[in-house]
This record gives sequence, C-alpha cells and structure tokens, in this order.
Amino acid sequence: MNVNKIRLVITVVGSAVGVVAAGAQVRKAVQKGDKLSLVNALASVLVAVTGGALAIRGARKDEEA
Repeated sequence: MNVNKIRLVITVVGSAVGVVAAGAQVRKAVQKGDKLSLVNALASVLVAVTGGALAIRGARKDEEA
C-alpha cells in the first residue's frame, strides 16, 4: 500500500466517523427540539460527506495521472 492509499483510507474513515457522530448529534437535537444544534449537526454531516468525496476524487485523479 502506498502513502496516497493510506491517506485515502484515513480520510474516508475519518469522514465516516464524522457522519456517525453528527448523526448522533442530530438525534439529540431533534429530541430536545434545539434548532440551532440541529443546524450545526446537519452542517457537520455535510462537511464530513464533502471531505470524503474530495478525498475519493483526489485518489481517482492520482490514479489517472
């Protein structure tokens, strides 16, 4: 395994953990009825998903080069 693949795996795993954590935050915010926390959690999900997508795109571009 080369360094780029290791970075990709670490980034994707980190993004997955971020999505899970943000999902838990969403559930808590919904239970409490806290709209501000809900918006924050949804933004966290978006950041985690985008980070994973950027890592995958970068890996694909590296393979093409």
